[in-house]
Amino acid sequence: MDLLTTTIVNGVKLRFAGGLLGHWAVWTKCAVDLLKTVTAPQAHPGLLTLAQQVTDMNAALFDAANEFRGCIAGINEVLRRQGLMQGRWCLDPDEDLSPGQADEIDRVRRAYPNLIDDDFVRENQARWLAA
Repeated sequence: MDLLTTTIVNGVKLRFAGGLLGHWAVWTKCAVDLLKTVTAPQAHPGLLTLAQQVTDMNAALFDAANEFRGCIAGINEVLRRQGLMQGRWCLDPDEDLSPGQADEIDRVRRAYPNLIDDDFVRENQARWLAA
C-alpha cells in the first residue's frame, strides 16, 4: 500500500518512491517490475490485490507471525533456494527460521509465482557468480 498511497507530513503531501526496503532483499527483478507497474501513469485496477499479495509474501519471508525472529534466515533461505547462498546461516548460530516459516515461504511461492524471479536468477546465476 505504501507505493499506492500518499501521506501528509507537516502539511506536505509525500509519496513513497520505492516501497519497503525489505521487499528488495530477494525476488528483486519482480520488485522492480512491481515498482514500474504501480508508478505508471495509468495504474491497473488489480493493484489493491497485488498489494495484499506483496504483504502476504513479506509476512512469510520476514516472519511477522513470530515477531520477525526469522527475518534474516528467511531472506537467506530464499537466496539458498535460488542457489545464491550455500546455506541460510546467520551471524548468530542460534538464529534460524521459525517453526512453520519454511512452510509459509513454500505457500507464498506457490500462491504468487508472478512475484518470484527464480527463472531470471537461474538464467543469470552463472554470470553473476563468475564475476
